[in-house]
Amino acid sequence: MRIPTFLRSGEVGFNMTPMIDVVFLLIIFFLVSSHLAKQEAQMDLPLPVADSGEESDDQARRITLNVTSDGTLTLAGRVLDRGQLQQRLGTARKEHGDDLEIRIRSDRSVPYRSISPIMLACARSGAWNVTFSVYRSEDVR
Repeated sequence: MRIPTFLRSGEVGFNMTPMIDVVFLLIIFFLVSSHLAKQEAQMDLPLPVADSGEESDDQARRITLNVTSDGTLTLAGRVLDRGQLQQRLGTARKEHGDDLEIRIRSDRSVPYRSISPIMLACARSGAWNVTFSVYRSEDVR
């Protein structure tokens, strides 16, 4: 009786199925995460009006903090209390480094006494690049 040999083809093939699965999972992850990031920046808030300012670089690593008219602070779509803020900012700064931008989107009716603790938490966490989202005065008319 003859013993079959499996080495006749002489070629070794690669199974591409796992690699294709990983690529599709990465595509889905980036689509979902980009949608959440856009949704956070599009929260309906009547922003303050400014006469001067400049647009920031969209390539920077950014954390967006939303402050509603009642003083509620939201980060990544979740309500956050002031005690957790410095810890979350410190963790984000360690992950992203010194180039981290913190964008504060605040309702125009929020008094400065509600924004001041946020800026102190940014300073204590070592984040120096803090910006405010505003409407331009020529866009409001």
